[in-house]
Amino acid sequence: MISKRSWISVPTTGLLFVLLSLLWGGSFVAIDVGLRDLPPVLFAAMRYDVAGLLVLGYTATRTDRWRPRSRREWTLVAFLGLFMFGAYNALIYIGIDHVSGAVASIVISLSPVLTAGFATTLGIEAPPNRIGALGFLVAIVGVVLVADPDPNAVLDTNTVGVGIVLLGSMSFAFGTVASRPIDVDLPLSTVQAWAMLVGAVFLHLASPLRGETVSVTTVTPSTVAALVYLGVVSGAFAYALYFHLLDRLGPTEINLVGYAEPVVANGLSWLVLGQTIALSTLGGFAAIFTGFALLKREALLNSVPDLRQR
Repeated sequence: MISKRSWISVPTTGLLFVLLSLLWGGSFVAIDVGLRDLPPVLFAAMRYDVAGLLVLGYTATRTDRWRPRSRREWTLVAFLGLFMFGAYNALIYIGIDHVSGAVASIVISLSPVLTAGFATTLGIEAPPNRIGALGFLVAIVGVVLVADPDPNAVLDTNTVGVGIVLLGSMSFAFGTVASRPIDVDLPLSTVQAWAMLVGAVFLHLASPLRGETVSVTTVTPSTVAALVYLGVVSGAFAYALYFHLLDRLGPTEINLVGYAEPVVANGLSWLVLGQTIALSTLGGFAAIFTGFALLKREALLNSVPDLRQR
């Protein structure tokens, strides 16, 4: 678990929450930049090579369990690595090859809604009531608005990209829910480090299967900077911050980061890359957030005041 002493000088939970939103929101801009030179799956693999090794180094020096030992622990690591880092990132990066990272960030914000859907389907949570079910439908409408399909070309680039990112979000949500019954006495950072490395191995194996190759001479300084940002800043450091906030806030409140990220991603994409966003996409984001708020309204009403007080 993350040592609390290392965060003693940090002022408030609210500021840390904003910082995490900024770091993860900026990662979508970095992905857009890196994909100019690197193929998507290989780029994702390289990111988690860096992040996984750094988190593993942190775990080895700050916890009493730096590696899994039992079969159950390795099963959890393999499951998370394949679904939440491997398949998820392969699909997200391929999707961002078709749509902007800013648009992808909005589709990914559907993940908490999908998580609730999988939890109900697998019998882990009770089915939502009518208002919750309405929230789920509203969120799905939001994704359709973001995709903005062309009736004359159903498989246009935007629709395909949004569809691929949506599949990635489904992989992440399924991995989150299906791994819940695998209870282990292992620090979160240890699980995260090894899951990242398992995901990186999966991505390295998948990359050549897609025929991906790269020449070192085509890699620019901006691509290297994007990789460093993704691996070190929004990878290792931001995940350490996430563990800390998860302990303080719990899963419902930390899910709100997913709705701050698109705001940051779209703002930075406009500022840094000159990208603009369609009104239908903004409407889709509003619908997705509304759906999440309806689905989790009781937990949010109880938790948001606590976030302000901390």
